[in-house]
Amino acid sequence: MRLALFEPDIPQNTGSLLRLGACLGVPVDIIEPCGFLWSDTKLRRAGMDYLDQAVITRHASWAAFRHAIADSRLVLLTTKGATSYLDFAFAASDILLLGRESAGVPDEVHDCADARLLIPMRTGLRSLNVAMAGAIVLSEALRQTKGFPTG
Repeated sequence: MRLALFEPDIPQNTGSLLRLGACLGVPVDIIEPCGFLWSDTKLRRAGMDYLDQAVITRHASWAAFRHAIADSRLVLLTTKGATSYLDFAFAASDILLLGRESAGVPDEVHDCADARLLIPMRTGLRSLNVAMAGAIVLSEALRQTKGFPTG
C-alpha cells in the first residue's frame, strides 16, 4: 500500500499525510511540482519529528511517477468517482492517489486511474480536506488488507 500526492499545494496537508504514512508504515510518493518549497516550515510543523521516519519518494513529473509504478493499481480518491470506497476491494499493492487541494487532478490523470473512489457525504457539500480523505480511505484499505502495523 502506498499514498501518492499529485502536485500538492498546501504544505500542512502534505506534512500531515507524511506523518500518517510514517505512523502507519505506508510509503508516500510526491508527484512534483509542489505548490510550495519542500523546505517550507509549515510542512515541517505539520509533519513534526515524524518526517524523518516517513518513506518518501519524490517524482519529477506525472510521467516519471507513471513509469516508476507501471505494474501497480492506481486508485484515485475523487469527488467525481462513482464507487464508494466502502464498496471497493483493496489490494495490498494499491497506490491511493490524492489530487491537489485546489484543483484535484487533470483529466489525463483521472483517465489513468484503475479505480475512482469517493467518500459518501451529505448532499450539497463539496469535499473533505485532502489529508482527512487520505486518512479515511487508507484506514479502510489497511483494514481490508490486514496492513496495519502490529508493533
